[in-house]
Amino acid sequence: MTRGLALGLLLALYPGAADADGLMLVQAGAFWMGSDSDDPNEAPLHRVYVRDFWIDRHKVTNAEFAQFLNARGAKSPEGEDYFDWDDADVRIHGPARGPAGPYVADPGFEDHPAVEVSWFGARDYCLWKGRRRPTEAEWERAARGPDKRRYPWGDAAPTPARAIYGRAYNATAPVSATTPAGESPDRVQDMLGNLREWTASEYRPYPYVAGDGRETAGRFARRVVRGASHDDRIETLRVTFRRYYEHRGVARGHHFIGFRCATSEDLGEVAK
Repeated sequence: MTRGLALGLLLALYPGAADADGLMLVQAGAFWMGSDSDDPNEAPLHRVYVRDFWIDRHKVTNAEFAQFLNARGAKSPEGEDYFDWDDADVRIHGPARGPAGPYVADPGFEDHPAVEVSWFGARDYCLWKGRRRPTEAEWERAARGPDKRRYPWGDAAPTPARAIYGRAYNATAPVSATTPAGESPDRVQDMLGNLREWTASEYRPYPYVAGDGRETAGRFARRVVRGASHDDRIETLRVTFRRYYEHRGVARGHHFIGFRCATSEDLGEVAK
């Protein structure tokens, strides 16, 4: 199947319209991306321009992802799993604790960010909502703002009031537990901590160039993960930190990776 045909099939399957509920506007402009003082794959520090886009204020929750699974099933058009239904860490289950639905979020975890979701599950959930995943540049712009800050809230060191980190294995927190103390300049919350996040982008070295193919890569591309998880060390909590997975990891979920959606549609006023 060609990439164009596959994309057409996906759009036909997920024709929803985006709306502004729970999304924050990030206005067009240039910002500083990367770092010259941390890991070499974050270098060089360079200017990148992004157009207007909207991004979810919070990560997608287990309850929200369960609704998608019940509407679309558990596999992508290519046959990729949407989530690791057989993993002990998953918090969405069917009645038989097997691959068949209907699916519900485990009691007490409905409002926690969805774990064990594959890159394909994140992609198709966002399409189902009439949205898409943010690019790597959009993610960093939403987390960092237009300046060179190290964290979404500025340059002050992380604290438990600003980010959810340094916890035990799989000890996520509800998205409602995040506070304005840790939000970005565009009022996006939980960009560092709780769960790392899938982006749409193929991993390639910097400088970031949107038109070099990294945003149109095919099924087996390496995919960028940004942010930090609930069980990450404080040293990894910076907006420039980059990770990636080969296809084997992209096609599986992980207890430390979630996601949020974005859109370039004009949705009007900023969400409150």
